[in-house]
Amino acid sequence: MLAGPILRRLEPGRLVLWLVGSAPLDLTLVLAPRAGAPRRLPLHAGRCRVIRVGRHACVHLIDVALPEPLPQDTIIEYDLLVMQGDGLESGIAHWAPHLLHHGAARPNLVLRSRSDNILYGSCRKPHHPAPDGLARADALVADLVERADERPAMLMLCGDQVYADDVAGPMLAAIHALVRRLGLYGETLEGAVVADSEALFRHPAGYYRREELLPAFRSNDALRDRFFGGSEKPIFTTANAHNHLVTLAEVMAMYLLVWSPVPWQLVADAPAPPLEPRHAKRWRGESEALAGFHRDLPRCARLLAHVQTLMIFDDHDITDDWNLSAKWETTVYEHPFSRRIVGNALIAYMLCQGWGNRPDAFGSALDEMAALAATASADDGLDAPLQDALVERLLSFRQWHFVVRTKPTIIVLDTRTRRWRNRRRPGHPSGLMDWESLTELQHELLDETAAVIVSPTPMFGVKLIEVVQRVATFAGLALTVDAENWMAHRGAASSMLNIFRHSRTPGNYVVLSGDVHYSFAYDVEVRDSERGPHIWQITSSGIKNEFPRRLLDWLDRLNRWLYSPRSPLNWFTQRRDLVFTPHLPDARRNGERVWNGAGIGQVWLDAQGRPTRIVQHNADGRPSTRFLAPEQGASPAAVAEQPVAKH
Repeated sequence: MLAGPILRRLEPGRLVLWLVGSAPLDLTLVLAPRAGAPRRLPLHAGRCRVIRVGRHACVHLIDVALPEPLPQDTIIEYDLLVMQGDGLESGIAHWAPHLLHHGAARPNLVLRSRSDNILYGSCRKPHHPAPDGLARADALVADLVERADERPAMLMLCGDQVYADDVAGPMLAAIHALVRRLGLYGETLEGAVVADSEALFRHPAGYYRREELLPAFRSNDALRDRFFGGSEKPIFTTANAHNHLVTLAEVMAMYLLVWSPVPWQLVADAPAPPLEPRHAKRWRGESEALAGFHRDLPRCARLLAHVQTLMIFDDHDITDDWNLSAKWETTVYEHPFSRRIVGNALIAYMLCQGWGNRPDAFGSALDEMAALAATASADDGLDAPLQDALVERLLSFRQWHFVVRTKPTIIVLDTRTRRWRNRRRPGHPSGLMDWESLTELQHELLDETAAVIVSPTPMFGVKLIEVVQRVATFAGLALTVDAENWMAHRGAASSMLNIFRHSRTPGNYVVLSGDVHYSFAYDVEVRDSERGPHIWQITSSGIKNEFPRRLLDWLDRLNRWLYSPRSPLNWFTQRRDLVFTPHLPDARRNGERVWNGAGIGQVWLDAQGRPTRIVQHNADGRPSTRFLAPEQGASPAAVAEQPVAKH
């Protein structure tokens, strides 16, 4: 067993799980509620689809419809029994003991009747020096593992679960060693200096210089700058695209290495490639950070085996600045090499993330993937025309978003592939969702009393940073500052605000976001409205990433001075009809509104879908940071009614 199981979409009558084995596995699912008889469910082809991605790597997509629903709000132990060649069965305690809590014989899950306790976060970069927020979340669950009523209903990962575009050299070496160990399928490459994946792995520019793999034609200059530029970005992040993953095998290996400690045991002796001195120094620093990431992986895997985990992409899951503007799309998708790179990341996302959110949407795409895998040969790898056809399907796929009909309803937005393009200024940022997708969002919200909306990018961010992005956009530097926010495109921003004002959409919204590498919580109300919706913008970022500390301190301070709730500058923005009240972190210094530190967010909701507690759990061992906490002895409803001091 290489990775998993990961608990994906869970309902009383349906369980969706993901795992990867080195061969097709004969599996039996055992379910054992604490109050009730155990059930054995053989995972035949109708319940478990196996997609082979290499000679010794098979993705198992488990989707079980239960004849009798499982009980809610109680602990349910489960196991996956593997039939061995000698006719004996072995369970998780045998083949993945790191997934068990102390004293447990099997992992367990809880099907919460309400989604009123949610863990959430984004941006998990393996070679960032900060500790891993998923390991911190595992510690939280470990403390509550026997208290079903206090367990989180889900873990919501809001984007950048992997960094396909920002890869450490030692991670890339581990990826290549794993590709060879598992026989992950190779492929041919068009529009590059190298002809196929094997030549890519051997090429001297394969480490820290992948931008050199484009032919030296003038027509490739714009693509090289946009796709492999590794530009210094003073606002959000430093993007280092020089180790950008290229092949499907590389991206699949990355997923295995970020979600499971087992593959690392297979590549422990992976040698370092020949490097220039400047790259050798960088290699050593990245190796130290990756050692910490590796140590935390057993706990991260245990978390994913105990809590329902839902996911949505942001740009780094595919590539930096993905679909930022119409000009970016034209540049990237008209070149066969960059189009294949994006397509490979989307194929891997479908197999490892997207399918588990919405299994019913991917039948035809999985059929094409199975047909593609069936063509693979040891010498030639995947069939190029079939691979390009699957890439074409996924680039035009329109069902990455999904809805979870719990209480409250959870709507997870695709803010990457259905964008409102700026036709007059193709170089300016596109709206994060087009008119049609926003209309579909409004339809999903009609007659709901409350909703949790997952938007990878905050709907309401730090205003000063948005202004800097806008100025940079007019200066032609949209890519340099990651100029992506909901207010950057007037049509998308106006449509989104009109949805909130609609008389049949909810009165209470919680917007969960990530992306920005700092955390904050805003209370947002519509000014001068008799039936104004109440919106809470809650952001947790990153899980394993942070903002440059001194820069964020200055931006936060300037934002407080320039865009306080009473500032006349607000009347020159899209926010003039809104009143913002920040919830301040309790451990703040110098009045700061945002919190900079890797970790995981958690929010608790009352019966009306209003937050009663908002907490950022710090990964570095510091006490949790509270943005909203109930007063001693106060009921959740009373807490939600308490006024918040305006700052």
